Amino acid sequence: MSKSRTRGYVAISGPGDGAEHADIADARNIAQQLAAAGVTILCGGLSGVMAGAAEGAAAGGGVSIGLLPDADRSRAHPDLTFTIPTGMGELRNGLLVRAADVVMVVGGSWGTLSELALAVRTDVPVVTLRTWNVDPVGAPGVVSDAGEAVARVLNLLPSGSGVR
Repeated sequence: MSKSRTRGYVAISGPGDGAEHADIADARNIAQQLAAAGVTILCGGLSGVMAGAAEGAAAGGGVSIGLLPDADRSRAHPDLTFTIPTGMGELRNGLLVRAADVVMVVGGSWGTLSELALAVRTDVPVVTLRTWNVDPVGAPGVVSDAGEAVARVLNLLPSGSGVR
């Protein structure tokens, strides 16, 4: 069995239930462009921004992995390529961040804030679009639209990302 190659792993984080339509559309657009560029998309695997990320990865012909809060796959978004049921609830946010080369945050909720904080705290590069306003040392790269987000994320991926 050959190992698959990827340009890198990007977690797309944002609200699930109650997500804004613009955030879902931007997550879909960002994931589609990143997937088309060979990036593997990671997300929480459920609704809202996570669903947009899964749909975008599928539309871009790429791979998406959902790290689910539940112990089973029953609520996983159907467009995900792979699902990992963690049974960890919100604690799976830490797994999502640590598995990513870059975290892309779209919109905001309390769970989203935890992922943003964990990424900054653990030195995982972050790009943000319409989310929490934070300004610590090593603060995220704030962008104004999906196109700028994709360019920033691709620039932040480690050179030579490949088999991982």
